[in-house]
Amino acid sequence: MLGFSTYAALLPELRNAWALSNSQAGIIGGMFFAGYVATVSLSTALTDRVDARWIYLAGGVAAAAAAAGFGLAAAGFWSAVLFQVVLGAGIAATYMPGLRLLSDRIAGSSQSRYIAFYTSFFGIGTALSFAIAGLVAPRYGWRAAFLISALGPLLAAVSVFVFIHGQRPVAAKAFSLRVLFPLRAWREVLANRAAAGFTFGYAAHCLELFGSRAWMVAFLAYSASLHSGPSFPWHAAAIAGVVNLVAVPASIVGNEIALRWGRQRWIVAVMTASGACGLVLALGAPWHWAAVLVVLVVYSMLVMAESGTLTAGLVAAAPGELRGAALGLYSLVGFGAGLAGPVLFGVTLDAAGGAASHFAWIAAYAAIGAGCLAAPLVVRMNPKKTRF
Repeated sequence: MLGFSTYAALLPELRNAWALSNSQAGIIGGMFFAGYVATVSLSTALTDRVDARWIYLAGGVAAAAAAAGFGLAAAGFWSAVLFQVVLGAGIAATYMPGLRLLSDRIAGSSQSRYIAFYTSFFGIGTALSFAIAGLVAPRYGWRAAFLISALGPLLAAVSVFVFIHGQRPVAAKAFSLRVLFPLRAWREVLANRAAAGFTFGYAAHCLELFGSRAWMVAFLAYSASLHSGPSFPWHAAAIAGVVNLVAVPASIVGNEIALRWGRQRWIVAVMTASGACGLVLALGAPWHWAAVLVVLVVYSMLVMAESGTLTAGLVAAAPGELRGAALGLYSLVGFGAGLAGPVLFGVTLDAAGGAASHFAWIAAYAAIGAGCLAAPLVVRMNPKKTRF
């Protein structure tokens, strides 16, 4: 995951160095998710046919090559788009196949705990990606930050291949497009109002989550430019790393609260609060740096607080025979929205006046938070008073 947020951490510097518009900068950020969405079904389906270690190895090498290519050869919009797409495809071939490798080797009551730890490391990896870029780039330059990040997926791929024993699928399935895109099963999933509600709720969540993460460092840079006195005492990328790390437990704690309070009530409350908090963050850009950081931490925790609840709700709502298809659709819709988040933020920023306009930042946060602010309407897709 070390290359996941390197571009986001260096967005303000690269935007200026390459004379990018905010729309172009957002498109580059979204292209990671384009690569992910385009290949995640294929890489996951292939684990039913070959040893998943080979898929993981290929993904790690691709992600490392993309990060190294960014550091060595990126010179503008189109080259950055290319390397982001390859990076997304590489991560797609490690994340879900890695989960398959784990779940195939751990059984019984401990499996859910191992999976919870595995998925939580997505957020930890994101935080480390921000932090490493923030530490390396100021001293050695942005290209060095990408080159250092390339070591992560390469070491992960080699470690998994060498230290995890091989395991062929029990019964290899015939390969077909129907396996990659089970449209009939997806229609049945969407016909289940509860499953559809959780799926579209996840889309709103991912739009805000990945849109806000992609532009977090740029927002901190903008906020710092408004402070006439002392400003942030640390590099913006390092701050983003710490903030993302602090927000990781919010998903686990939020799910525990939801089990006691009710999933629907929790999702509606948290989504509405996160959308509103994003507006407060944008409005508060000129405030004292300490106040900005407090709001940023609260916002990041709120954005994460319903993540685990949405996933758990989908698993509970989807019929057993459709659970695999439901999870596949859930992932595609979520990361598709993740693709749109950074792009929507950048396009709105340009359309509303540019990165120097306070109103434009407010409009951009409103754009990515609109789905969450409409959470009560999304939840109406679920049957009332349904218990999962």
